[in-house]
Amino acid sequence: MTQRHRVFVSHHDEDREYKKRFLQMMGDLVVDESVDEDDIDDTGLDAETIRREIRDEYIRQASVTIVLIGPCTWQRMHVDWEINSSIRHTDYNQRNGLLGIWLPEHPDHRSETYNEKLMPARLADNIDGDDAYALLYKWPRKRPRRRETVRQWIDEAFRRRRTATPNSGRALLQGNIDGSCSNGW
Repeated sequence: MTQRHRVFVSHHDEDREYKKRFLQMMGDLVVDESVDEDDIDDTGLDAETIRREIRDEYIRQASVTIVLIGPCTWQRMHVDWEINSSIRHTDYNQRNGLLGIWLPEHPDHRSETYNEKLMPARLADNIDGDDAYALLYKWPRKRPRRRETVRQWIDEAFRRRRTATPNSGRALLQGNIDGSCSNGW
């Protein structure tokens, strides 16, 4: 029987529809442990409290973190924090497997290569080398085996969390990165 993974889906708010589509596509093959819009009332909360709540109440429950990479994802501090929390192993939180999926709107989705400046930097830090910690794929377009293909990606990311070493040396983003990211990057 195939293992049903608990996943945390990290994404830019503008890509919320893809998160919904991803979870619908995967259906009963995964358990969603992601933060939903309005799950955390961050009114008056400092950054560390928000990070801790996301890590301890959501990411902690997952075994694989999936980063949906849209055109603006690289700019988001919460995505950086979620990746960082996902690859840390502590007494309270196990390390998650990590994979990135280029969304069709991203300019690198149609390319054979990728520009690491157009993806979350902490994800880019973990995809290079023979023993890379994170995996990187393109949003699957072929329907007949799409669910099975993505399930295999999740299984592989889950296995790699025990055999590869993540790179977590980068300082956390302290704010969103300014800059335009749409229409022709």
